Amino acid sequence: MHYTNLKPFPKDFLWGASTSAYQVEGAWDEDGKGKSVIDMMEHPEGTAGFTVASDHYHHYKEDIKLFHELGLKAYRFSIAWTRILPEGTGTVNEKGLAHYERVIDELLRYGIEPIVTLYHFDLPYALEEKGGWNNRETIDAFVNYARILFEHFGGKVTHWLTINEQNTLILHPGAVGIPKGGSLPSKKELYQQNHHMLVAQGKAMSLCHELCPQAKIGPALNMTSMYQATSKPEDAIAAHNWEVLRGWSFLDLAVHGRYNRLLWSYLEERGWIPAIKEGDLLAIQQGQPDFIAINYYSTATIAESTGDASDVSPRAGDQQIMLGEPGVYRPEENPYVDKTKYGWVIDSVGLRLTLRKVYERYQLPIIITENGIGAPDELTEDGAVHDDYRIDFIQAHLEQIQWALSDGVEVFGYCPWAAMDVVSTHQGYAKRYGFIYVNRGEFDLKDMSRIKKDSFYWYQRVIASNGNEGLSQRT
Repeated sequence: MHYTNLKPFPKDFLWGASTSAYQVEGAWDEDGKGKSVIDMMEHPEGTAGFTVASDHYHHYKEDIKLFHELGLKAYRFSIAWTRILPEGTGTVNEKGLAHYERVIDELLRYGIEPIVTLYHFDLPYALEEKGGWNNRETIDAFVNYARILFEHFGGKVTHWLTINEQNTLILHPGAVGIPKGGSLPSKKELYQQNHHMLVAQGKAMSLCHELCPQAKIGPALNMTSMYQATSKPEDAIAAHNWEVLRGWSFLDLAVHGRYNRLLWSYLEERGWIPAIKEGDLLAIQQGQPDFIAINYYSTATIAESTGDASDVSPRAGDQQIMLGEPGVYRPEENPYVDKTKYGWVIDSVGLRLTLRKVYERYQLPIIITENGIGAPDELTEDGAVHDDYRIDFIQAHLEQIQWALSDGVEVFGYCPWAAMDVVSTHQGYAKRYGFIYVNRGEFDLKDMSRIKKDSFYWYQRVIASNGNEGLSQRT
């Protein structure tokens, strides 16, 4: 649908950017922090780990000052569970609470809205050793952890996210690594973990509404649209299969508190139905998210399954290491989209479509909490980083958000990945996403200085003009 005039971005639009604790903070064992599954993972050889990362833990004042200069209205970040409860449960680490208090206060001092993610992949290793999300006790541990954060920061934080990309954790468990000496869970175990996470999330959202009535809370899932490879009806069925299993099945539970029927049939056929205790579904239903956060990077194109192992193929990208499942769907190439140097599909129009589908299905406000392009940014001799590709990528996606706004979708914020360079989960420091360059190599920490990229100045103009400058497509 075309419009004579596109709707402007809302006056109170939350122009922001994102990071996660384990990818940006460093200081992995300082001030009482316990070990997480990230700290104990088998890390890809030849790539930077997370022990130092971007050293945001020690540079947060300098970094937040730069965020203010960039013009950010919001900063989406995660709190490391192991800084608050080193063992996942038990005695609170006051130094961890004090650190995040200082971070939040510094953000508020500059008028930047803190958007806090409770859990971004970094489960306390002490809980993992007890079964992790397979163990129902982790539900209570998560809710207790959430209670501590709500009680300490509830008067200052008005936007909370529960679990980052739960669908990635369940569908692609190896995407965030495997703890040393560990192995991947079975599919049955994964869908049991999924159920436990949903119960924990529902209880945490209810608790947030109880303890922080002025705050809003929602899930943060990696969402995308699926294209059918041809007009063949079986391709359409396959594309719908994967769109439901990858996305709708998770959000249907989070928003409506009921299992999607196609998902249920899928689990039933394979013997993967989770154990559900009395009161579980009620706890999920009572959670009632106030909004939906989506992480969007790319789309996928899907064809009918052939029914054999040839359906499964590797795909470049942290979110989806493998694509395809015999009897369900197979991936196909899309000749109408581009790809990044790392093989990720670039499809800005797919963001508009995804926003329309999510809003039509759930009728809840949406914030985009991740979207960006990873690239081997280079620091030139004149001390600059010329990342026109990042400007082009984000510009194209912002233009599609404006189209979605004109379609009637309620989008209230955009927090691309990432505010500054962080350690990529698989490609270390070679793959950069930030508006701010951190001067370090894979293993050579250099001086860790912060350098504004060309995209910094461009996004600064976009924010200052509330989207009226820096975007080429106006009608």
